[in-house]
Amino acid sequence: MPDVESTILTALSSGPDATIPDSFTFATTSNLDHNSIVGTCKSLQTDAYVTLTERSTQFYVLGKEAESIVKDGSQEIRVLSALIAAGTDGLGMPELQSSVGKDVCKIGMGNCLKNKWAKKDKASGKLIAAVTELPTDDVKEQLVALKSAASEEENTKCVDDKAAAALKRRKLISLITRKSYTISRGPSYAPQRVKKAADLTKEMLESGKWKDTQFKEYNFQTLGESVGGGYLHPLMKVRAEFRKILMEMGFEEMPTNKWVESSFWNFDSLFQPQSHPARDAHDTFFIKEPAETVSVPEEYYERVKNMHEKGGSGSIGYRTVFERKEAMKNLLRTHTTAVSSQMLYKLANQPGGFKPARYFSIDRVFRNESMDATHLCEFHQVEGLVADYNLSLGDLIGTVETFFHKIGIKRLRFKPAFNPYTEPSMEVFGYHPGLKKWTELGNSGMFRPEMLAPMGLPKDVRVIAWGLALERPTMIMYNINNIRTLFGHKVDMGMIKNAPICRFEADEEEEGGVAEEAKV
Repeated sequence: MPDVESTILTALSSGPDATIPDSFTFATTSNLDHNSIVGTCKSLQTDAYVTLTERSTQFYVLGKEAESIVKDGSQEIRVLSALIAAGTDGLGMPELQSSVGKDVCKIGMGNCLKNKWAKKDKASGKLIAAVTELPTDDVKEQLVALKSAASEEENTKCVDDKAAAALKRRKLISLITRKSYTISRGPSYAPQRVKKAADLTKEMLESGKWKDTQFKEYNFQTLGESVGGGYLHPLMKVRAEFRKILMEMGFEEMPTNKWVESSFWNFDSLFQPQSHPARDAHDTFFIKEPAETVSVPEEYYERVKNMHEKGGSGSIGYRTVFERKEAMKNLLRTHTTAVSSQMLYKLANQPGGFKPARYFSIDRVFRNESMDATHLCEFHQVEGLVADYNLSLGDLIGTVETFFHKIGIKRLRFKPAFNPYTEPSMEVFGYHPGLKKWTELGNSGMFRPEMLAPMGLPKDVRVIAWGLALERPTMIMYNINNIRTLFGHKVDMGMIKNAPICRFEADEEEEGGVAEEAKV
């Protein structure tokens, strides 16, 4: 293939007024790709070797059906020819389809009736020719004229606007607009381009070559290349703020990097019965390989089993057989409370005995749920717990209020609820000023004695806990209506790049107290 740049410059070397009228035609005759011609010309234009004038050419292109008409005639003429050959007896639909083909029959019959070249016999239902001689096949003649036009410019002049519109309605032709350029000599034209130097080098200065070297003009208005890099997802921005707030409240982060848990830690240790619906496959993702966990603390396992079967700490238990096989099943954790139970067990059995603690976690959990605008099969759970002596429901309400006030939700309501492993339990509702309604934020409660006693915690130790999904407050803060645009494979990467920073700033209330205001 010839060199594109030298081909263009050579074509313009015949004289000062030399031009290339059409870059597309030039590319075709020179056996070159038109896109390569255009790209090279734009490069030459930056150095003023050529000037470009944009031009557009319109012409008609025949479709596949039109090519068939050029060869065999229009559908209406072919149908009429078959009807004339059949005489006064006419043809029924099956016979006509057999004669000219189903597709030709469908189009041709309609046009014949429209042009009154044929009529339908009411008695027999057959189609009979209304003329004895074939008319001129105007459609074929028009298409032949378009195809055989001397040039693309003449192509659009072969038929009048009315005929062209009719052909386009039948989708036989389409109007194509092609962009190309007229290429002329530029102010700095030369038969061969000399590359201008972009940099002044040490060697040029030493040799004096810089005096005769042509340099590219420096563009002081151009912007540098945008700096790439990673961007925090809105969920991670909100997570970072929540994490900072919880640490300011004295909480320690739990290790939650293990997504696969055993049913024992995820359900049994929380005093959740083995017959609970949440343990069915339609609510939980169970692991096929490995299907069972390797081990659990045996002494603790026996105490949990005894609590389920016989009860204790004032409870009669569930009075059902506790199956080891069910407890050993591996699953994708349905809540981070599976980690909380392990941390409480370690807290109760650490050297030196129990010491009060505050723990939190923000990590991913998995549930086999139907997906919609507000639910996914995986989401991020924010969980906090406090283990200390003689805690009460008032301590739980105060801790929950403190956290939610710090994330900007000042109006809260608590509603009694049921959870298998907390008693009392409360749902937390917050008033959203933007939506002007109360919305559910999370759940809370005090861990049951049946859960805490097998761990070995002192009898007067109470554990308060609460949790919420990270996605809901993030959607509210960023005004996102569909969770699938926030998290998952449909997320717009541009949204992540342009999402503002989430922060919580303190402001003074009218009563002199301190609250927090969420901002993005």
